[in-house]
Amino acid sequence: MQTWLLVAMLVWGVNVSAVKVLTGFFDTLPLAALRMAVACLALSAIVLWRRGGVPVFGMRRLAALAGCGFLMVYANQILFALGLQRSTATNGALIMALSPLVSALMAALVFREALTARRLFGVALGFAGVAAVVLSHPGASLSSAGLGDLMLALSVVSFAVGGVGVQRLARQIDPLSMSWGIYVLGTAMLVLHTLLGPSPLGAAQIFPGAWPWALVLFSGVAATAAGNLIWNRAISVIGVARTAVFLYWVPVFGVAFAALLLGEVLTWWHLLGFAAVMSGTWLGTRSPAATVS
Repeated sequence: MQTWLLVAMLVWGVNVSAVKVLTGFFDTLPLAALRMAVACLALSAIVLWRRGGVPVFGMRRLAALAGCGFLMVYANQILFALGLQRSTATNGALIMALSPLVSALMAALVFREALTARRLFGVALGFAGVAAVVLSHPGASLSSAGLGDLMLALSVVSFAVGGVGVQRLARQIDPLSMSWGIYVLGTAMLVLHTLLGPSPLGAAQIFPGAWPWALVLFSGVAATAAGNLIWNRAISVIGVARTAVFLYWVPVFGVAFAALLLGEVLTWWHLLGFAAVMSGTWLGTRSPAATVS
């Protein structure tokens, strides 16, 4: 499980740069809808192959899946694409490092885990690291890049809150059926929003070229469908807190590929923010040491 999780984190790190490139070819809503539609097709093919039919859910489970779909697909993808459109892939990867910390906080609030002084210090340190990255922009404010960073942070919160729901649903539904239900419902929300949007989709928006569509397929199939299938499976096996620790690797891969593929420049502020976020996340998610009597 750990090896597959590490592979998923590498793919998610590359995906930050891929989505950054795609925001130059597609508008935000069509991009999110296309990526999630591709992910749904891939998940549906896996479900049909493994089960011979699509899962059927009762109303209560359907409502819970819709809630997770709204948070982890609809809200998360819109905020993620809007944020990367205004910010950089480097900042996006660094801000995503907050995800384990937010997941641990959600678990503490929902599952009544103790908020120790060390964990609270980790929270403060992690958010200070993000502030260092955000405020490193010349004339930083809640406009342009600053607003983009805020949207990226909110996308992390949205995904983490949905992850708490996934941990509860994992006790009742198998990971494959759960992933399929979440993405079908979340994608339906995105597609409906896109179709009802103010600007109609033209041919140039749907097919801007072969390279952008190759990135859409990579992002939808490898990063979203396969990556989240591994993620939800891991949550059901080892829990949200232990699974979230692997997200430490996303900013490592994300920053590296942003520099290699996009030529983004790293500054001392990025390194300082990276160190603070990683240290704060480690403190915020680390289990208390066992006492010897």
